[in-house]
Amino acid sequence: MTERRAILSGSTFEEQIGYARAVVVGDQVHVSGTTGFDYSTMTISDDVVEQAEQCLRTIGAALAEAGCTFADVVRVRYLLPDRADFEPCWPVLRRCFGEVRPAATMLVCGLADPRMKIEIEVYAQRPTG
Repeated sequence: MTERRAILSGSTFEEQIGYARAVVVGDQVHVSGTTGFDYSTMTISDDVVEQAEQCLRTIGAALAEAGCTFADVVRVRYLLPDRADFEPCWPVLRRCFGEVRPAATMLVCGLADPRMKIEIEVYAQRPTG
């Protein structure tokens, strides 16, 4: 049977809703949609670029705990309520994914809290050997 391991970030949402920041199954890492909340303080910036940076810090920590890095990401999804907020985030996103070139999708949709301006979800393939 393939090992399944949950990774928690300490977000109160994980407990309240019943999910994990990431789930590792074999060599696959599935990182939940991650918003710009700083989960240690449960605060969120009003700035979409700062939110994107925080999303990536949280995602990077989950990937590290799973034994991989942004270089192992094979798919990324960006969810934003306002399509105009996407382009200002590109330089931040390029720093993590510019050399990796994962498959990517951007969706315009409502998010769970009106303060949330971006949510990012990734899938990674852990290195073998």
